[in-house]
Amino acid sequence: MNIPADLRYTKDHEWVRLENGVATIGITDYAQGELGDIVFVEMDVAEGDEVEAEAAFGTVEAVKTVSELFAPLAGTVESINEDLEDAPETVNSAPYGDGWMIRITTDDDGSGLMSAEEYAHMIGADS
Repeated sequence: MNIPADLRYTKDHEWVRLENGVATIGITDYAQGELGDIVFVEMDVAEGDEVEAEAAFGTVEAVKTVSELFAPLAGTVESINEDLEDAPETVNSAPYGDGWMIRITTDDDGSGLMSAEEYAHMIGADS
């Protein structure tokens, strides 16, 4: 299981990469594995929208289920990965790369999120 050490994590199985006040957010390798083949990704926000921490911002639909996506941090939507509209399976093949979901500008430093080690412990895996 891939749990990059340079990212932060949520209890909802999302990852956050913070760079210069911009948080890139996606779902973890564990989450995509549990969901199975992802067939549709829908964002309920647009560029420029404000998002609150822990508020739903979209959904991921897999063959088995539909799962909501929750913003781990508050901020302003900078961009949405529109490539997922035509290629939702990218979330399965590259959850920490091209499978990212949304980018927000934020003042939050992510200190309230889990480290890779804490996330690995939560899901019962080794980082």
